[in-house]
Amino acid sequence: MLEATRYSLAGLAAAAREEEAFRLELAAAALLVPAGLLLGASGLERALLVGSVLLVLLVELVNSALEATVDRVSLEEHSLAKRAKDMSSAAVMLALVNAGVVWLLVLFT
Repeated sequence: MLEATRYSLAGLAAAAREEEAFRLELAAAALLVPAGLLLGASGLERALLVGSVLLVLLVELVNSALEATVDRVSLEEHSLAKRAKDMSSAAVMLALVNAGVVWLLVLFT
């Protein structure tokens, strides 16, 4: 368990060091997670607000890992590599849209 935790922390550090998008989303999370804990009127609302932000970070980590793997396999342009990268980028976009929708629904309904 301790070794797995070390690998996980190394992955977070690598993402923070190497991935600009992750750094931006991490900075947003540093503001939004405490805000979500304060603004949520119930445990469920707090969980939705914080969870939607953490989901963005999770999907960005998977996106970055997939992109790194594709680049490791080959730097040549290939339609399948492009499709994989585009799809993982789309997953990040959907996670961001989800977070926005959750925040709007929780805070304004």
